[in-house]
Amino acid sequence: MRILIDTNILFSALVFPHSKPAQALLYVADNHEIVLCDRNIMEFRNILKRKAPKFLPDAEVLLAEMSYELIPAVDHAEKLIRDAKDQPILNAAIVYDVDIILTGDKDFLSLEMEHPKCMTVTQFLKNVGVEESGFYT
Repeated sequence: MRILIDTNILFSALVFPHSKPAQALLYVADNHEIVLCDRNIMEFRNILKRKAPKFLPDAEVLLAEMSYELIPAVDHAEKLIRDAKDQPILNAAIVYDVDIILTGDKDFLSLEMEHPKCMTVTQFLKNVGVEESGFYT
């Protein structure tokens, strides 16, 4: 499956390496194809600069070392989302045929879309059977 990792998941996985977002990111990296939107990467860097600047070097290593498909943000709307800054990311996920958007963002989660399916980390880990077996390594 092709799974778009949203900014909040990248941030949490980097800043909290023993968290469920980190667990999910590792699982996706090992078992699926990670997809990142250029807009998510820009947001990721901006949020780190504001909230956790000491993690910026680690973020650059993560982005350089992690294997992922980079897709461009898409400006034309396929399906509307409440938060305008998320619209190009949603559009890109639809246009580039992503299977799942892994996110904690309520605007994405409230869309009730079948494809791409928007899922929380907890929903995803439960769906793949990792939650019951403990931390994925």
